[in-house]
Amino acid sequence: MEPKNSLRFETKEEANERRMQEALNRTPHERLMFFLKMVQEMQVFQTSKPHPNSFKNNFIIE
Repeated sequence: MEPKNSLRFETKEEANERRMQEALNRTPHERLMFFLKMVQEMQVFQTSKPHPNSFKNNFIIE
């Protein structure tokens, strides 16, 4: 595995293929932990105003 802060020069297709392979190589437990970490990191981008669909009774995952 490459160092975390390495610089890569690749096309979009190459990057997508690499990320797909990385995801498929993870165990189910690693996938869950990766997802939970990603969700936690995205909390930084939370806004204080409500989601536009929240008043339409649509299903929203928060």
